[in-house]
Amino acid sequence: MTGLTHHLNAMRSFFNTGVTRSADFRKQQLLQLKESILKYEEALNNALYEDLHKNKEEVWITETGMVLSEIATALKELKNWMEPRNVPTNLANLPGKSFLYYEPLGVVLIIAPWNYPFQLLFMPLVGAIAAGNCVVLKPSELASATEKVMGRIIEEAFDPAYILYAPGEGATMIPELMDNFHYDHVFYTGSTAVGKIIYQKAAASLTPVTLELGGKSPCLVTPNASLKVAARRIINIKFSNAGQMCIAPDYVLAHRSIKKEFIRLLKETITKFYGDQPIASYDFGRIINKKHFFRLKALMAEQEIIHGGEHNEEQLFIAPTIIDEPSMDAPVMKEEIFGPLLPVIGYETDEEITSCIRRNENPLAFYIFTGNKKEAERWLREIPFGGGCVNNAATHYLNKHLPFGGRGNSGTGHYHGKFSFETFSHVKGILKTTTWPDIPLAYPSLKGKLGTFKKII
Repeated sequence: MTGLTHHLNAMRSFFNTGVTRSADFRKQQLLQLKESILKYEEALNNALYEDLHKNKEEVWITETGMVLSEIATALKELKNWMEPRNVPTNLANLPGKSFLYYEPLGVVLIIAPWNYPFQLLFMPLVGAIAAGNCVVLKPSELASATEKVMGRIIEEAFDPAYILYAPGEGATMIPELMDNFHYDHVFYTGSTAVGKIIYQKAAASLTPVTLELGGKSPCLVTPNASLKVAARRIINIKFSNAGQMCIAPDYVLAHRSIKKEFIRLLKETITKFYGDQPIASYDFGRIINKKHFFRLKALMAEQEIIHGGEHNEEQLFIAPTIIDEPSMDAPVMKEEIFGPLLPVIGYETDEEITSCIRRNENPLAFYIFTGNKKEAERWLREIPFGGGCVNNAATHYLNKHLPFGGRGNSGTGHYHGKFSFETFSHVKGILKTTTWPDIPLAYPSLKGKLGTFKKII
């Protein structure tokens, strides 16, 4: 038996003791997690700067602050979430009462990516702890400085029989983690290609899976939009973390009547936010490694760059870049960009919008900028997507009362707040009945009772 298998079996044994089921235990673990995060807050700031050039304010908004807020919500709402929920009872089961009971799944595996290495590992962890599970955590090895700090946070706060931190190269660690142990749930955030591998491995043991993937999230700007506001909000999100965000606007569809003015505002906003030399900006990040740097350079090749395009291999820097009217068959319009490149495409008709979006169906997010409520409502219903915003981008992710997740190629399942608790729980339907009255109608012989059954059922 390998050391890893021994640890995983120890987790199963620990879960089977029932210790994790009480609300007091779960709350204590959440408080320990909070305390450990706060202890290493400055170390996380430094690590995320080293890995992705994130400033401490951005780290707070998009990483540590979000997780601490999630912990606060779980601590406040946990008792309510755990309570059996009364639901209506059908006529045939009266005078019984019906309930939903939430129970922990067991031992769950969470696999996180590198772009928000702390938040995307610890946000689902909060839900898994709140739901009463034991958890295996596989961080991304690409954000190596952050990986080390997260290991200290987990190992100081928890017994490995309860929360096991399993760092290492994904290509070797994921098979080791998944091939020799049956989890009760696997939660994966990352690329669609790897998500398919995770799904296949989980299917072998009928393990349920949550996949938080990506795709090409479109941003529609109509003639009814406030162009200045749209430019500010799109640029603010698109170039956060140097564009390495699964819900960043991947490309913009702008009506031709406003496209020229909108591009002028985009350029003006980039300069206002990041200056004439974005490489020196306090607010602009870096590409995670050379592999992704050269991938993004290749996406820019032979494109009409109308702003930006500068790059520095040594600093892993690619400037905020606008690409005008790329071919629909160009790699930049067929692959998820995941970087600071923003294609802008003009459209005339609604058919052009739907045709473009359908080339990459079921995006993780969809954003529409318009001052016309009916127009917004129509497109929200017309386009299949995971979640999105009207007159904003990505900010739906910040609302823990909204489920976050994709559909189709952009993922399956959802989480955040109570939705995380539900993802990591099994819901049991329970009917409670009294012994009186004991109605003879339900018992044999059933002959001649069909008409009555039709009326009741």
